[in-house]
Amino acid sequence: MSTKNATEWLMSHKRFDAHQLKKIPNRTYSIAITSGKGGVGKTSVSIKMAKVLSDSGYRVLLVDFDTNLSNTAVKLGLPITDNFYDLLSAKKSFEECIYTEGNFHLLSACNGNYDLLDNEAGLDKLIVDIMVEHEKEYDFILLDCPAGLSKESLSLSAYCDYRFVVVTPDRSSITDSYSLIKILNTKYGVSENHLLLNKVSSNRQYEKLVKSLSETVSNFLSCRLPVLGGLNFESLEVDHFDRILLKDAGSRIHKNFINVLRRFVEEDIGTTLSTCKSGQDSSVPYASNSGVDDLEQEVQLGS
Repeated sequence: MSTKNATEWLMSHKRFDAHQLKKIPNRTYSIAITSGKGGVGKTSVSIKMAKVLSDSGYRVLLVDFDTNLSNTAVKLGLPITDNFYDLLSAKKSFEECIYTEGNFHLLSACNGNYDLLDNEAGLDKLIVDIMVEHEKEYDFILLDCPAGLSKESLSLSAYCDYRFVVVTPDRSSITDSYSLIKILNTKYGVSENHLLLNKVSSNRQYEKLVKSLSETVSNFLSCRLPVLGGLNFESLEVDHFDRILLKDAGSRIHKNFINVLRRFVEEDIGTTLSTCKSGQDSSVPYASNSGVDDLEQEVQLGS
């Protein structure tokens, strides 16, 4: 899609036009990782996805769209910079503003930048322009979107080919996520979102949440909600959780995350995930065959 057409698409949706212009298919796939409520693990999932895909040989760009409260660089142990604002103000080129690590590229946002605070209008257009101008350089472009229902975040989520909605079992997360899915469907014409549950404490709770959300979406919206899987609740410090999720390649969560992502890549994208050479799908959608009580130090991600 040309920059002109992408801009026209974006502007039409900023007026909440229910008509959705279709993105022209190409070999680059865009995925928005989003949520109705903050603090659900969305950024950690975004980074893990980007890392797994890049380790599998795909060229991946992860864009942090939580523009002034960026956490991607923090979780990766990278220096906090104002590169995002420098790109917005044309002080630096795109190539100067991204962090690269093999096939993994990151455009992190800012943290408490006063200048950016006064110039936030049109940030969604900047992101779309980046996606259009650089899509031939990547196989996947992932957007770590801020939680909530801002027009900019909604527009970008709707623009992407896929949306992963991260939800936790608490009522506010469920309610806010349904509101997000409803607005995307009724105002933007989005007919499909993928569901990823986080911090679930049992198989029963997982199945209840999937049934409740799936039936509600099916009964009241013209929308599909394929389920990616669920992350077990663990009483771990956030840094410990991130270490297991993001850095421990031998952990059970890593292997099962690959299984979930592999299924999405193969069934929805129609390609393969080469890191899953020996991965074996679990027959249980949420917990391991040995039961959730056995997971003392690791977090289990089901398929």
